[in-house]
Amino acid sequence: MVFILLLLHPFMAHAQVVNTSQTYSYGDMTKDIKELMKKYPDALQVETIGKSHFGKDLWGVRIGKGEKTLLLIGAHHGREWFTTLMLMKILEVYGEAYQQRGSFEGYDSRELDVISIYIVPMLNPDGVSIQQGDFSGFDWKRKWNIYKLNGFLPKFTRWKANGIGVDLNRQYPAGWEGLDRDVTHPYYQFYRGKTPIFTKETRAIVDLTNKIDPLMAVAYHTSGQEIYWYYHNQPENIVRDYTIAKRTAELTGYKLDLPDEGAVGGGYTDWFITTFHRPALTLELCELIENRHPPLFQFEEEWHRNKLVPFMLLNEIGRISNDES
Repeated sequence: MVFILLLLHPFMAHAQVVNTSQTYSYGDMTKDIKELMKKYPDALQVETIGKSHFGKDLWGVRIGKGEKTLLLIGAHHGREWFTTLMLMKILEVYGEAYQQRGSFEGYDSRELDVISIYIVPMLNPDGVSIQQGDFSGFDWKRKWNIYKLNGFLPKFTRWKANGIGVDLNRQYPAGWEGLDRDVTHPYYQFYRGKTPIFTKETRAIVDLTNKIDPLMAVAYHTSGQEIYWYYHNQPENIVRDYTIAKRTAELTGYKLDLPDEGAVGGGYTDWFITTFHRPALTLELCELIENRHPPLFQFEEEWHRNKLVPFMLLNEIGRISNDES
């Protein structure tokens, strides 16, 4: 009977630690990271890259031993914890393959000896907790302020900002000055902050990026099944970056966004592209849904679309690295 179930649902064969069928919290992620670290000690290296505004550890996990890296980031926004689930499932499945020195659907995990994958599964844990209605540890003043930033609505499913009402993906220097200034104060979404890299969370990811110097970065968001790849890319890099984005679109079935010369920026990948002059992608998972998290029934389809993306990107950036060396 178990064998039949696995044939019907091959995805379930890997679902040993990370539960993708329920709301996924910061506590769930922390517990799962620690369990995966024990289960795959030769594959995973875990560290904290900083703390959120309210003191939660920001976890970073490296899969493999390669000195060069591919950086994957989830949950810039509170209502986008679906991306954390995706990255944690990647962490589990790729970690298992590397621990066993085996392959995953035709990709050799030993590629991670050359280029490792570094995952930050939840950059905005305070925002995620608020969006999920978890106010444990908050005093009444903090709760009052959060309700105020939410327009005193009783539900927080639309919450996008971090714990103090700053939109983390409007915090990066590239194009920050040109962002819409209609939202002038902390709010549940769209407030860019007083200055770029104002928040503890964005400072942590900027410091990490400078430290590990990745060959490529991918920021996971929801929703719309769309790929963004262009922000004032240098002319000599456009063909390279477009080729990687196009192959990602072919693998996922997502729409490839056309270059927009008027893009205002402020996002992580905008900053990465213009600072490091290397490819970066923003992947918008799931069918379009506005002002809330995507439904969990979409996870299996999105996993099917995205599970091979990191290995494919390792091959692509590996070729680029060899050409440049």
